Amino acid sequence: MFNIGTRKNEQKVSVDNREAFAELYEQFMPKVYRYVTFRIRDEHMAQDLTAAVFEKAFAKFEGFNPQKASFSTWIFTIARNTVIDHYRVYGKHEDVVPDVESKTNAQYPSPEEEAILAENTRKLRQFISHLNKREQEAIVLKYSNGMSNREIAQILNLTETNVGSILCRTIGKLRKSFVEWQNE
Repeated sequence: MFNIGTRKNEQKVSVDNREAFAELYEQFMPKVYRYVTFRIRDEHMAQDLTAAVFEKAFAKFEGFNPQKASFSTWIFTIARNTVIDHYRVYGKHEDVVPDVESKTNAQYPSPEEEAILAENTRKLRQFISHLNKREQEAIVLKYSNGMSNREIAQILNLTETNVGSILCRTIGKLRKSFVEWQNE
């Protein structure tokens, strides 16, 4: 057994589990960080909260049961609850509007293409900000982290069918908003 100290108590974690956790950390840390930064607009706070997510996960790793949920679902549930706790403690309004990064095939887009992309990104952020929190979370989990509807359902405590419906309706709302904006 390998003995580690945590903030609240000491816990024994086997070397094998420590190595397994290290591999999962390498795989999931960028995804969790991206999710947290979408939910928390302050980069330094997002780094701190991401670290807190993995501290909590490491402290509870012995109790993780892959028969109940995938590691992805488990870690994102911890991340979601950590963000919710952050907003509870600091009493701030939660803003789940993601920064949308441009993904273009052109190595050097023209100034016109950059301006169009910037305007489209600004409008997308605006349209997403008008969605309810559940719709925002579903969109962020699906499109920023590539999660399956099943994983999102487990994190949000919904059925997989409900998640599919929410995503379908939400994409329809966003599409309608863009069409109306284009026709103005």
